[in-house]
Amino acid sequence: MDKKLKILLIEDEEALVEVLSTKLEREGYEIKVGFDGEEGYNMISDFNPDLILLDIVMPKMDGYDVLEKMKAEGLTTPVIIISNSGQPVEIEKTKQLGAIDHLIKTQFNPTDVITMIERYFENKNSTKGGGSTGEAASSAPEISLPKLEDPNATKLNINVLLVEDDSFLRDISSRKLTKEGFTVFEAIDGEQAVQGASQVKPDIILLDIILPVYDGFQILEKIRSNPDSSINKIPIIMLSNLGQDNDIKRALDMGANDYLVKAHFTTEEIVGKIKSHLGK
Repeated sequence: MDKKLKILLIEDEEALVEVLSTKLEREGYEIKVGFDGEEGYNMISDFNPDLILLDIVMPKMDGYDVLEKMKAEGLTTPVIIISNSGQPVEIEKTKQLGAIDHLIKTQFNPTDVITMIERYFENKNSTKGGGSTGEAASSAPEISLPKLEDPNATKLNINVLLVEDDSFLRDISSRKLTKEGFTVFEAIDGEQAVQGASQVKPDIILLDIILPVYDGFQILEKIRSNPDSSINKIPIIMLSNLGQDNDIKRALDMGANDYLVKAHFTTEEIVGKIKSHLGK
């Protein structure tokens, strides 16, 4: 790195702070630490970090308070949550408040944190100078979606397009689906989802609603209005934490084949739903 990238760690667990700080500094990052939410928030303007690692449960101000205050003040520094909880409702709430990713303390090691940070900065650098408008997307080259298979599973010859921007939930779902014998193509935003549906022509799509570029409703509309019947008739299961009756009705009226609220269904039940819709 020509210039040290700056990371603000807002975390009250001293042992974790010591481990992460040491690892990040060895990787060449400049680190500052806030040991509670209030201290950490007050450091943002002076330190001007390139990235924030933020705990949820902390003294004085919790992680939600920090995110809400950042949003109210127009602070756009990217935030990765590090938390003891992996509940979908927490992940969805932090995403809505602007967090870009989520790590669970009991399931990661310092190397995982480095990998996620490096991936974020690599993606950021690769998109510098590029537009995110519809016009730019339409002239962009075709995307290449990650394709996941389990060599030890009995192949079902069923392609699933999984559209989910949360890396933790995407990983859990992909692991389960590939172990069941599905071939999984992953899309992390609306643009990838729309292009992926046309390129892969999957047997079924699992579609989140809150996504970058296009949301799930926009994606659903684009797929259902595609003139190619091999695309517009692909079964689509909405998989979201939005569980209001009007959200469910809207999706079904727009042509979704099913609507599952993440908090109410296990991955095993999602597999059952896929097989049911495909008559397997």
